[in-house]
Amino acid sequence: MARSKKSYPTITDVARAVDLSPTTVSFVINDVPYANIPEETRERVWQAVKALGYRPNAAAKVLRTQRTHTIGFVTDEVASTPFAGQVIKGAQELAWDNGKMLIVINAGGNPSVLEAAVEVLLDRQVEGIIYAAVYHQEVQPPPNLSEVPAVLLDCYCADRSLPSVVPNEVGGGRLDTDLLIAQGHRRIGFINLNPGIPAAVGRLQGYREALAAAGIAFDPALVRHGNAQADGGYHQIQQLMRLDAPPTAVFCGTDRTAMGAYDGLRDFGLRVPQDVSIVGFDNQEIIAAYLRPALTTVALPHYEMGRWAVQYLLNLIKQPSATTPPQRLEPCSPIIRESVRPPAG
Repeated sequence: MARSKKSYPTITDVARAVDLSPTTVSFVINDVPYANIPEETRERVWQAVKALGYRPNAAAKVLRTQRTHTIGFVTDEVASTPFAGQVIKGAQELAWDNGKMLIVINAGGNPSVLEAAVEVLLDRQVEGIIYAAVYHQEVQPPPNLSEVPAVLLDCYCADRSLPSVVPNEVGGGRLDTDLLIAQGHRRIGFINLNPGIPAAVGRLQGYREALAAAGIAFDPALVRHGNAQADGGYHQIQQLMRLDAPPTAVFCGTDRTAMGAYDGLRDFGLRVPQDVSIVGFDNQEIIAAYLRPALTTVALPHYEMGRWAVQYLLNLIKQPSATTPPQRLEPCSPIIRESVRPPAG
């Protein structure tokens, strides 16, 4: 036997329940200006709407207002990374506070899927699109992204033709190095990420600026490039400790690098922070908060970037801007834990 189709209440059912015309009920539900409907009548209508479970026709509302109240959020691989929660949470909270729904699509790093994902969002008549990258990098946005207001998150395009928000990597590098300098360290190692990527370039610049501001000469022997993973941290920390004048503190370019550095120092017979102080970068809490000792680090502003991207997009939707698109540098924040102390002796 065929299952009967569920019958949904109509605007006529609501009108009948409150003994009003469907037109009056429609004016209340759609908040038509200058309808001059008494507040008591409006309350009766909304009570009936709730009691009957009436839902306005979304498609009809879109046709009437030309607004879908939806924002597209398309990612390369962000939705599957440890940082996704904070990026999406920041974006979703601000969108919701402004009466917008976020539609998230993960393209999985496939350019053809990415373009198709944007096409799907355009078909759904989203009011704007945020494109988020898995890490701070230059990207080539799909051509169809230009059909609606758009913002790039944790990435930028070469010609800077789209507004973007990325972490202030230079400021973060300075923060981490300053944390060590403030404790009296002057021989500070740095295990950076793979050379060339924006995060590696910016964090190295911040490291050098902090040293220069403190009157500490830059020593290239103290800088190593790892792979941003624990095994890279393990091997590079041991190389640093074999120097004739090893560092008393090390700035690790990621928390995963710091995790490997802890193991490398332990196998070298050294302790954190009694013998060597360690700072990380990212604040990947599942690592940083549970290392022993807990890792002092710098937090990437994922939540804040998500909120900024939505706020700027909302402004762009309301009032398209003729000015040069902003390239926002979102500040990083220090997270003080237990892995830093003054140099031994």
